[in-house]
Formats: sequence, C-alpha cells, structure tokens
Amino acid sequence: MEECMSNLGLYQKMTTWAKKVGGPVQLFGIVAVGGYCVLRTVEAGGKTIVKTVKKHMDSSVKNSTDIFTIHSDGITNDGIRFEVRDKFRILEIADEGALIEKINDENNPYFVSISFLKSISDYES
Repeated sequence: MEECMSNLGLYQKMTTWAKKVGGPVQLFGIVAVGGYCVLRTVEAGGKTIVKTVKKHMDSSVKNSTDIFTIHSDGITNDGIRFEVRDKFRILEIADEGALIEKINDENNPYFVSISFLKSISDYES
C-alpha cells in the first residue's frame, strides 16, 4: 500500500519542528538564514567559476595573435560559410578540430575541422 501524507500530516511535522526550535518564528528564522547561506554559497561558487572561465578565454584569445586569411570560398558540414578574404584566428585546437574566431563575425566562436581550414586558407598546423 502506498504511503501518502495528507496536508494534516505535513502540518503536524511543521508544528513538531516548530516546537523543537522554540516556536514558529524561530523555525522561520532558521529556514530563512539557512536559505540565505545556501544562496550566498552557490552565488560565490558561480562567480568564481565565471571569473576562471573568462580569464581562461581572455588568455586564449590574447595568446592567439596569428590571423589567417581565407583564399577560397567554402561551407562546412555544419553550414558555416567562409568567403575569400575572410579572416580568422585559432583559439584552441582539439584532436581534428579547432575552435576559431572569425574576425568581424558576431556569431563566434566556431568549431571547424583542421583539414577544412587547411584546404580553404593559409593556415598550416
């Protein structure tokens, strides 16, 4: 048989907890302070993660000063269009692909095959 707690059962638990801590005001205070502490801890962790990721991304872009030029039109399997005289820089390389930033393109970054980049640009690994 499935055990189901009615609204009255939940009320009984809350009143029991309130009695244990000295009343409903104290229970509310404990819940509020606990929630505030959890929220601030999560917020601090999130800010640290965001700062670390931004710092890493900024350093990757600053260290990548080589800018490459497209010499023939091409479209990747994902539909990313490259035209003659487009420029790009390599942000990261992973296995057979590269994370690139197309200069003057607002939809950056893109993940593109290294062999594709070699075939349409002056990029050489």
